[in-house]
Amino acid sequence: MALFRRRKRVAAVSRDRAADRADLDHLENFVRTRRGVEAFLEPRTTVTETTVMLIADDGEWTRRRVGSPDEARRWAHKIAIPIYDVRLMGYPQRMRDYNERRKRRPELF
Repeated sequence: MALFRRRKRVAAVSRDRAADRADLDHLENFVRTRRGVEAFLEPRTTVTETTVMLIADDGEWTRRRVGSPDEARRWAHKIAIPIYDVRLMGYPQRMRDYNERRKRRPELF
């Protein structure tokens, strides 16, 4: 009997798709068309890969996949926007305010 044998560790399997060029194109377009954009790096989870959330000065936001945290940092530095680790900084209040405005007046968005 093998009651006390150790089980092999199985690597976590992500059910999410990998980041692609369309994701980066979307993020770059968001930066070009909004003012005061900041990037927030979100960690990989069991469901999604590493993502970047971009938040404009009015609180409007978008989120897309990136290849890795290092890749996200290089991308943010290349296009000259600040990047923060969301685990350390949290999300800015302006994003929560924007979400609340969208909830109360969806016809405006």
